[in-house]
Amino acid sequence: MIGLEAVYVLVGAMFIAFAISHVLDRAWRSALFWGCFAVLMIGGSWQPDLANGALVLVLALLATMGLRARPATVAAGPIPSLGNRVFAPALVVPTVTLLGTFLLPFVKVHGSPLIETKQVTLASLALGAIVGLGWAMHLLRVPISTAMNEGRRLIDAIGWAAVLPQMLAALGGIFAAAGVGKVVAMLATTYIPMNVPLVAVVVFTTGMAMFTIIMGNAFAAFPVMAAGIGLPLIVGKFGGDPVIMSSVGMLSGFCGTLLTPMAANFNIVPAAVLELKDRNAVIKVQAPTAFLLLFANTVIMALFVFHR
Repeated sequence: MIGLEAVYVLVGAMFIAFAISHVLDRAWRSALFWGCFAVLMIGGSWQPDLANGALVLVLALLATMGLRARPATVAAGPIPSLGNRVFAPALVVPTVTLLGTFLLPFVKVHGSPLIETKQVTLASLALGAIVGLGWAMHLLRVPISTAMNEGRRLIDAIGWAAVLPQMLAALGGIFAAAGVGKVVAMLATTYIPMNVPLVAVVVFTTGMAMFTIIMGNAFAAFPVMAAGIGLPLIVGKFGGDPVIMSSVGMLSGFCGTLLTPMAANFNIVPAAVLELKDRNAVIKVQAPTAFLLLFANTVIMALFVFHR
């Protein structure tokens, strides 16, 4: 049965290729950084927790020192005229992902599912990426080495921010396991009068946005705020609808996503790829929309969460 480990190995193999390329260019810090990340991807599930923690500390140290590398050399050559076909590889990825999500659960080998049921969507996404890459190479008539060099060029432009989503997701799990939600509930009920439902709603929606700003991920912030405010107060004490609390709460968290550099894949990576001089340019443009949406989400929750 193919599970999530196969996807991790695939990703790790890609970063090993980047690390080797940096070694050949004698960019030692970048080589060590992506090499450590590759080891975490491939062996993180079976390595001792101490070893994984040490590798994370090495990544943090190298990131503070800065990752510098010479640009990857890309072989120049004539580019065929593709017209609208240039969009085909990008469209292949979601198409294969969608088809795989619905069809792969029915593929069985010796009576057992070929793909682990819980991970079928991620496995389909990895398959879609492979198919899309193959199609792009076919259309552009380039070898695999060109794809590797372009991948390395992109990862060099993004830098350490490429690993931030994984780190923040792990941080969210740590917060939930450490009972941060209970601490938030204690502080909120101690210093904020929670006898009025509207106050609980405002604290929950703004808290979701603020925790997302800190953690860079609304999915990581939600367990903390739901355990501290959403479930015990909005749902338990005031009888609110848990579905509305959860859905509008997540939307409130996404408002925080628009405001934080910690959400690197949304706000820092585009600035790096577009080579913008101001790394926070995306956040500055999104800020007015984020505050308006947060206000709208708060009003929507206040109007509808208590009516069921």
